Amino acid sequence: MMSMKWEDKNVWRWLSQPSPTALYDRQIVWLSFGLMLVGLIMVTSASIPVSSRLVDQPFYFAIRQGVYLIGALVLAAVALQIPLARWQQLSVPMLLISLFLLVAVLGIGRSVNGAMRWLPLGVINLQPAEVAKLSLFLFIAGYLVRRHGEVRESVYGFLKPLAVLIIIAVLLLAQPDLGSVVVMFVTTIGMLFIAGAKLWQFGVLLFSGIALVGLLIVAEPYRVRRVTSFLDPWQDPFGSGYQLTQSLMAFGRGDWWGQGLGNSIQKLEYLPEAHTDFVVAVLAEELGLVGVTVVLLMVFALVFRALFIGKRCLEANQLFGGFLAFGIGIWFAFQALVNVGAAAGIMPTKGLTLPLVSYGGSSLFIMSTAVALLLRIDHEYRLETSQAHQRIVTHEKRKRTKA
Repeated sequence: MMSMKWEDKNVWRWLSQPSPTALYDRQIVWLSFGLMLVGLIMVTSASIPVSSRLVDQPFYFAIRQGVYLIGALVLAAVALQIPLARWQQLSVPMLLISLFLLVAVLGIGRSVNGAMRWLPLGVINLQPAEVAKLSLFLFIAGYLVRRHGEVRESVYGFLKPLAVLIIIAVLLLAQPDLGSVVVMFVTTIGMLFIAGAKLWQFGVLLFSGIALVGLLIVAEPYRVRRVTSFLDPWQDPFGSGYQLTQSLMAFGRGDWWGQGLGNSIQKLEYLPEAHTDFVVAVLAEELGLVGVTVVLLMVFALVFRALFIGKRCLEANQLFGGFLAFGIGIWFAFQALVNVGAAAGIMPTKGLTLPLVSYGGSSLFIMSTAVALLLRIDHEYRLETSQAHQRIVTHEKRKRTKA
């Protein structure tokens, strides 16, 4: 009995407290690896029918996802070696490159299902919107460091980063990609809120954003159909509500414990995009509510770690790392919420991936880089704290020696 209590105490300490000797956050590493592994397994399961039909090779998308995963880990390893000061210097050039890519995709991009969102680069189709998300958040974190006082005290300082967001939003809406615009908008106002902008500014911005999104929905018939089908998908189950009704059937069949890994029926050409935007529906059917809950807890544990790291960095006056960690945390949380919410019928479909889980090279590369940035932010915080502690110890020893 005493042994069990001792083990439980140690497990809780491992989950809740960072190791004093490790100079990186182990929880983030294991949570990220866990989500990537779940993603690879579920993409393999969900993509077998469509792979067999398209290329007569059942593991075609699974192999590609495995290659993307290896590439993402290599990219994350490289990103981890770059100091935060260098990331801050590169934030503006990265933003300009993202703007160039967003313009280029409108001219030479590849159209899929009526959306011009991908740049063909041979072995991979790059989605500039994913690059733009990370670039924008890096830029805003750097801006908040440079203009922290101006953001808190001046309306002009509050509006300048929103002007950059508007430029990116216009280019994204031309693709069209309203989902990415909404994610960027929510994350941007979240970062500005953390920086201490006034509440009345958020009120005006929130109401303006809701009104603008409403106008954008009304302006395009396909967006109106998405909203109406989300409100009542069973009204047109073989038309505009088809994808959502099939997704809801997958959730219903999954019940508590699921039908078993590989036993989904909806992935057999009934549910469109089963291995990409709606992979969580297949997960729900095969692993049930329990499986979905575990995956969501893993995502939001990762988000919690990001917010915790951001809070510690801001308290230690490491502003760039703090603002960026908060931005990454809000981004992951909101995108996961939209993805799962769309699959479960809680909100309209937006074509957003589940972080580190859904199929796709661009999303996996950028999300892995964001995780590497979190590890780098935490590493530099721990290094600075360790060095400061060492300086205090050395100073105390010298005082005792003199005495």
